[in-house]
Parts: sequence; C-alpha cells; structure tokens
Amino acid sequence: MPKQRNDSAGAFGPRLATLRKEAGYTQVELAQALGISQRMVAYYEAPDAMPPTQLLPQIATVLNVSADVLLGLHDTPRRAKVGTSRLERRLQQLEKLDAGEKRQVLQLIDAFIERGQLKKKVKDTSTLRRTAQA
Repeated sequence: MPKQRNDSAGAFGPRLATLRKEAGYTQVELAQALGISQRMVAYYEAPDAMPPTQLLPQIATVLNVSADVLLGLHDTPRRAKVGTSRLERRLQQLEKLDAGEKRQVLQLIDAFIERGQLKKKVKDTSTLRRTAQA
C-alpha cells in the first residue's frame, strides 16, 4: 500500500486559507457566506482537516475558483483579483438597505472623506509656509 503524503504544502487547509485570503475574505466573512461558524472555517484551514464533500462546491463558488483548484488538482491561475474586495461586498450590502439607512451611511462616508481632504489641505499649507520661511 503506498504511503500517503503528509506535507502541509499540499494539504487542503493551508490551500483553503490561501484561496480565502486571495479572494479578500476573513474567516468570519467566509463563514457567513457559507452559512457555517468561523470556528468551522478555522478548523477546515488546519493542515489535517477536510470539510464535508457537500460543502466543497459552495466553497469553490464563494471563492470563485474551480473545485479542481480548491482540491489542489490544478494550480490557481494567476489573474487579476480573483474575487470581489471587502469594500465591494460592503457596497453590495449597502445597496440592500432602505433609503434612509443608505443616506445615513453615505453621510458618514462623506464626512470621513471631507475630513481627510481638510487634513491634507492643512498639511500642505503648513508645508508651504515652512518652505517659504526657509
């Protein structure tokens, strides 16, 4: 009987963790997308763990990879941005809010943007003054 390989580089768990990070998911976000707990995602990312087979297609779909890539049968094709970013996913969730909640969130975002622009303007002005005094 052939000996099974037990190197963690070819193990499912580390590959899942890498694919999850490349897709821009935290363990919590992946767990929510799969309808499982974060603790289960952490368990599945362990070197010797393997999720139930019925969950594999769902994981592949959420991470936007083929089942072959997920299982390590094929390398991940190198491409620009595998999945959507966390910000894009947040914006998609924002679209589902009612109009009043959207307005509040957008006002908060606008306030942070304006604050950042003002800070930059103050910094640029103080730099110009120091340069002029020198």
